[in-house]
Amino acid sequence: MKLLVTGGAGFIGSNFILYWLNKYPADQVVNLDKLTYAGNLENLASISEQPNYKFVKGDICDSKIVNTLVQTCDVIVHFAAESHVDRSITSPGEFIQTNVVGTQMLLQAALEYKKRFHHVSTDEVFGTLPLSSSAKFNELSPYNPHSPYSASKAASDHLVRAYHDTYGLPITITNCTNNYGPWHFPEKFIPLAITNLMFNKPVPVYGQGLNVRDWLYVEDHCRAIDLVLKKGVIGETYCVGGNSEIDNLSLVKLILKLMDKPESAIKFVTDRLGHDLRYAMDYNKIERDLGWQPSVDLITGLKRTITWFENHRSWIKIQP
Repeated sequence: MKLLVTGGAGFIGSNFILYWLNKYPADQVVNLDKLTYAGNLENLASISEQPNYKFVKGDICDSKIVNTLVQTCDVIVHFAAESHVDRSITSPGEFIQTNVVGTQMLLQAALEYKKRFHHVSTDEVFGTLPLSSSAKFNELSPYNPHSPYSASKAASDHLVRAYHDTYGLPITITNCTNNYGPWHFPEKFIPLAITNLMFNKPVPVYGQGLNVRDWLYVEDHCRAIDLVLKKGVIGETYCVGGNSEIDNLSLVKLILKLMDKPESAIKFVTDRLGHDLRYAMDYNKIERDLGWQPSVDLITGLKRTITWFENHRSWIKIQP
């Protein structure tokens, strides 16, 4: 099988490519990435010379490049997105262009050349849950995005479903919780905490650190996408959760403990605008229908992630 992976030089995309070619060495992968600040080909240096891997620098909003690459693939796995909430608050237009217009460009090409399309999305499209509740998001949860980032991802989800319902395009969608692990760009919460502590810098925590997130080790996410591609029902959405809910302050304290650092390293900062209180994903459907469940618990995953960053100091230093 030949896969076109968009955004394959980013955190989750690069982990997926490494996972896929290790598990399916007879397959081919073409990686289309614009190489924005969050894309890094160092993530894929170990496979860059393999004959079944090819990198193409380009924008998913460029219809010429998109059409050329879609023609020759079997499946599109769409990771490419602007994804940092803080950046979406200051520069929302970039998020609309990439996440909405870019997705539509890919969908149109997939329709024209009759290709399978898998869309990688987020739990943030569903909005927020009360801190006091035990409820979780699922495939039937109403959309209620609160940031330009989550609104743009919600729009892209709706477009993907519209192309299936209107034109019969064979699609699947995964809405996943927060990922962490190797190659994670250090602007995000867990890698920022780890790398700041490595260089004896304080760790910023929004507000009082009470916001709760559900965390998933990135390789478990790759396994989920694999199962959806191989066994998922066309037209269906699958929620992917980590079963690892924790508030931000407790998470930082856990990282401090694992890295043997003092709690004085915590620096409380002004809360983010429109900061969602809690995310949690019910992954019952993908577990029931496809046999998936997370395999890496939070402490094990954090230990692996900390070790990886400590062993990749040169990679940290070359980040923009």
